[in-house]
Amino acid sequence: MLRWIGITLVVLLGLQLSVLLSGWNWGEESYRQLFVQVLVSQAPMALVGLVLMLLASRLESLQERTALKITTGVLSILLALALLVAVPVSISGDRALVDQADQQLQAGSAQVEMMRSQLAAASPEALDQLVQQAEQAGQLPAKASPEQKRELVKQLMSRQVKRAEDQLSQQRKARDITVNQRRIGGTLSAVVLLVAFVLIALVALL
Repeated sequence: MLRWIGITLVVLLGLQLSVLLSGWNWGEESYRQLFVQVLVSQAPMALVGLVLMLLASRLESLQERTALKITTGVLSILLALALLVAVPVSISGDRALVDQADQQLQAGSAQVEMMRSQLAAASPEALDQLVQQAEQAGQLPAKASPEQKRELVKQLMSRQVKRAEDQLSQQRKARDITVNQRRIGGTLSAVVLLVAFVLIALVALL
């Protein structure tokens, strides 16, 4: 029973990968990242399957090198090699994700800095233009004096800058969470699984 349950779990991983192998396109970055994602997410299932197969082979014979032990060892080696390839691909994906997120944050920081500069260096003529725009949008009270309207426009601009800063801060936090999740759930998981498959192969074949 343990043997067949283990084989079933390994076969399920093979079926998941066969879908990707049928549309092989390793030269495309998105395909490589998808392949690594499927491999790392489904490999624990195969790991459990190989452990069950190893236990079944141990129950059959403690000393002799049976066909089940050899099969378990060979499958472990193949999966270890696949994960050995997956680790640098995952690291490359992490770097690309960080670079993309940093570019977006730099663009957001530049926009916030520009808004601050505009607010600090706003001339009376520029404020009057903003007052006219705010009046057309119904954001200013009609009975306010010109000076009050300018002050209200400055307050509106200050709130816009504050909202932009808050959004930028949230983007930074989201970037950090996403990168950490990818590193732990992708790269580090691949390394741990690689070590686990190597250990199973050693136990099965030695």
